[in-house]
Amino acid sequence: MHGTPHIVSDVMTHTVASIGRRADFKEIVRLMEEWKVSALPVLEGEGEGEGRVVGVVSEADLLYKEEFRDADPDGYTQLRRSSDLAKAGAVTSEELMTSPALTVQANVTLAQAARTMARAKVKRLPVVDDTGRLAGIVSRGDLLKVLLRDDEEVAEEVRREVVSYLFPASFSLVRVQVEEGIVTLAGRVRDTSLVPVAARLVRAVEGVVGVECELTGPARRPEQ
Repeated sequence: MHGTPHIVSDVMTHTVASIGRRADFKEIVRLMEEWKVSALPVLEGEGEGEGRVVGVVSEADLLYKEEFRDADPDGYTQLRRSSDLAKAGAVTSEELMTSPALTVQANVTLAQAARTMARAKVKRLPVVDDTGRLAGIVSRGDLLKVLLRDDEEVAEEVRREVVSYLFPASFSLVRVQVEEGIVTLAGRVRDTSLVPVAARLVRAVEGVVGVECELTGPARRPEQ
């Protein structure tokens, strides 16, 4: 019943800085500084898989070199942090990168992309096509753009997709007001059992920050 949800291709950045497997340490640092990003996708450079995302190098991967610069790791550290120590000695993106890369496709909804980021605790995801080739990048900030929808646009969708669907007989009696993304539903409806359903559906509308439900049942007729 809802309007088509926004997908990653609606908000992603199409022009992306990337590196090949053989990029050296300082080249990676320079590119991150130039593009003002905290991570770079690593692409396959030759053969049939050219352009396919094979890994990601982040600032965290680079900082291991600084962390262990003056350290003399003991046996326990060498055992428990062997991969970190390996990155501290790495000099190319292939040695530094996290692989396989966590990616997302352009037709995935923003909610799905947000869940993927939250579970992996990452700030951005490379966007790939069906063959795994880089198509863009989406960041946490990109996902938040949908919250900037105009209040009246949100109100119109709530009226059209929620109120008219759940309360067709009471449509003219239900008022929808949106202020800074907070939706208020007020008025009288015939079936109050649908009020929690209405609140849940309104929360699912993109751009909604919160919901306040002030819906009540039909007015009682005066006793004769």
